[in-house]
Amino acid sequence: MTRSEALRRTFGWPSMRRSRTVAAIIGTILNGINQGPEILSGHWPVWWKLILTYFVPFAVASYGSYAALRSD
Repeated sequence: MTRSEALRRTFGWPSMRRSRTVAAIIGTILNGINQGPEILSGHWPVWWKLILTYFVPFAVASYGSYAALRSD
């Protein structure tokens, strides 16, 4: 598969839905581990940590999809 076709499929609806689902589940777990005590004590979470906690699993899942498609 060509690089451009792999990118098109990586950013297509099925792959994006899967990456968002992974980010939501893993990001929520990681956020609970990393900032759970602060949130439970009534403090606001650190916004940049919150964003990265969801972005990193999304990026990893998306890259995994791209790498799998590209190697076929």
